[in-house]
Amino acid sequence: MTRRPGDAVVLRTPPEEELLALKGRRIPLVDLLACFNTRFRNDQAILHIERILKDTGLSTVPYFATCGSRTEVLVVARESTVSESADADGDQEDEAGLLPGALPQHPLRIGDLPCAHAGLASVTPAEDLTDATYIMHTHNYSQVPVLEGQYTVVGVVTWRSLAKVHATGGEAALANAIVEDPPVVHAHDDFFSVLPAICEHGYVLVRANSGQISGIVTAADITQRFDATAWPFFVVGEIEFRLRKCLGAKLGGDAIRAVQRNDQKTGNIADLMFGQYVMLLDGDQRNKQGHRKEALCTAADQNWTTLGWTGVNRVQFVRQLDRVRDIRNHIAHFDPEPLSPQRSEELRQFVGLLRQLT
Repeated sequence: MTRRPGDAVVLRTPPEEELLALKGRRIPLVDLLACFNTRFRNDQAILHIERILKDTGLSTVPYFATCGSRTEVLVVARESTVSESADADGDQEDEAGLLPGALPQHPLRIGDLPCAHAGLASVTPAEDLTDATYIMHTHNYSQVPVLEGQYTVVGVVTWRSLAKVHATGGEAALANAIVEDPPVVHAHDDFFSVLPAICEHGYVLVRANSGQISGIVTAADITQRFDATAWPFFVVGEIEFRLRKCLGAKLGGDAIRAVQRNDQKTGNIADLMFGQYVMLLDGDQRNKQGHRKEALCTAADQNWTTLGWTGVNRVQFVRQLDRVRDIRNHIAHFDPEPLSPQRSEELRQFVGLLRQLT
């Protein structure tokens, strides 16, 4: 008997020494899953594997739950080497692992879109055509999938396929309106590789790692997503450009080297990470223990005086600059959730201020 992806399995908990023996090794994803007695990444398996790896102090690169099924994963220690080096060098922030000017640090997957795993309204082959058209009318859909259970795609009913049935004088039955072999992609598929299919068909069905059909992505979803994400990318880029322009024009190499790490003291404004812009100007910097960093605070006081922005409230400027740093990290990691209206407004206000200053 063949087990289907959704069937219950008894997940295994490997001994700690077995998992630790994998540390530093690159292994096929299927081999990692086999350690836990599974071939599929459903919710139950992902939660189980994640908990066991975390308890053992391990993780994988790329993340085992979202990478491709044929990927080789590197088993690594859970703590990041970036944060370790930051703690060892002046207690500076690691900027969430971002290099100056860097934005996305991992590929965008089609499963990163919320609609790809939001569920979908569908009909079964046994239902009536009016059931499909009712869903399309009430939900304002251009298509509705025809599914057998949660895994098998029979086809899709579209307004175009309905029109064809009526135009050819066929019987108004569901079977006659089904478009067979609709585009189905996997949640871990590269986003940009899927775009041609969406442009051609107007949609794709998304199959989750568990094998279930988890959602549908339409051309309208793509438009909405890029409206919500492309604008913040460009605005954050402009903010970084204007910060480099106004700070670099007034502050010398010594001031810049004072906030750089020991192995990165170039004195070049373009080499700063975003958190280091905050360090240049923040007059109340403290370490993790809450102790004031006197040398950096004194240098920041001098930097602010050098800028000569007498009409700008320094405390508010630094607070807003730090908020932009947080927003930048949010969008640089391609967080599936779009920016809230409040965060978007903060970007608008800050870029507007920088435009006046530069």
